[in-house]
Amino acid sequence: MRWRFLLVIAGLACAAVMVRAGAALFRPDWSADDLKHIQSLSLANLPALRPDPSNRVSDDPAAAAFGKALFFDTRLSANGAIACASCHKPDRQFQDDLPVGHGMADGTRRTMPIAGTAYYPFLFWDGRKDSQWSQALGPLENPVEHGADRTMVVRLIATAYKAQYERIFGPLPNLDGLPEHAMPSGPAESVAAWNNVTLQQQQGLNLAYANIGKAIAAFERTIAPQPTRFDAYAVALATGKQKLANDLFSEKEREGLKLFIGQGNCVTCHNGPLLTDNAFHNVGLPGGDATLDSGRSTSVAELQADPFNCLGPFSDAEQSACKELKFMETASPDLVGAFRSPSLRGAALRAPFTHAGQFATLHDLLAHYNKAPAAEFGRSELKLLGLSDQELENLEAFLRTLNPETEESKL
Repeated sequence: MRWRFLLVIAGLACAAVMVRAGAALFRPDWSADDLKHIQSLSLANLPALRPDPSNRVSDDPAAAAFGKALFFDTRLSANGAIACASCHKPDRQFQDDLPVGHGMADGTRRTMPIAGTAYYPFLFWDGRKDSQWSQALGPLENPVEHGADRTMVVRLIATAYKAQYERIFGPLPNLDGLPEHAMPSGPAESVAAWNNVTLQQQQGLNLAYANIGKAIAAFERTIAPQPTRFDAYAVALATGKQKLANDLFSEKEREGLKLFIGQGNCVTCHNGPLLTDNAFHNVGLPGGDATLDSGRSTSVAELQADPFNCLGPFSDAEQSACKELKFMETASPDLVGAFRSPSLRGAALRAPFTHAGQFATLHDLLAHYNKAPAAEFGRSELKLLGLSDQELENLEAFLRTLNPETEESKL
């Protein structure tokens, strides 16, 4: 009798193992609310890109082709060696892997990737530009980036791209008698030369310069975020393919995703299909000085005064279309030391992390968020998470599922 009893016990144990295995394979891992959160992050839910009302050629293929040529042209720099692509490298998610960007000299902030930025209401880490075309103009005259000036740039277009430009935008301004180098701010000699140019000539140069930015933006709008393993997982869940979902994600990655949308509070700032709220937050980052780089708080006035903003004379938008600029927050103490929430798509491959490359590894970055130290200036929004080492590992494992599939396959 004893052997029969042992066989029954063994059979029950085997059945229990099979049930547990089946449950692990087919049980619903997520609540209805969880599934809604997951689907909200999926690239499948990214809306169609709307036209940029401030750029009438934003979706013109000819403008995009022209902009692509400009993006890779090193002649748009003082030394003839720096192009947009020098820092925004196509094979590195259109960024450069450096703690801070390097053009003519070292900058002070990290180069941001381009994919999906056509959806952003504000550009740069501090949001000092409100369109891709306006953003493209800033580096051209920045002495540590391209080190060029708008007069030089327009002259290059007239020499190398005249027919292409005029097919899209109409006649270039008459450049006869203009100085070789002139711009409204920068080196004293360039500013003096600008002030000696007539107002009509200045306006002609400014318009052509704005159009150059609009062409570059038309190309940059074609740079879209790439699908990831997470997106495939979200689609599998949405279509009820539980076995495929389990094949796509390990238990550690699933647990990391649960933390991402739950206890980790990550989804608070990194939400939507682009995994960013497009807002600015102080997260207590080290290595800062409020007098040198206080982020969003000092960029607002610069944006409002920018002649190339949505409300400016070179924008193609009706004023009613510039709501983001009109109603942006301008004076909150929360803006001090605040920087934009970057998209987390592909972020695990873009070390070092944050606006000045303060964290060498993803582990270091997650440890910072977990401990939530006080800000060196301003007021940090972080709250102590108290996650275990294993939970941090799980969260890191999930973040790596956000790598583009083409890049993840190389690992």
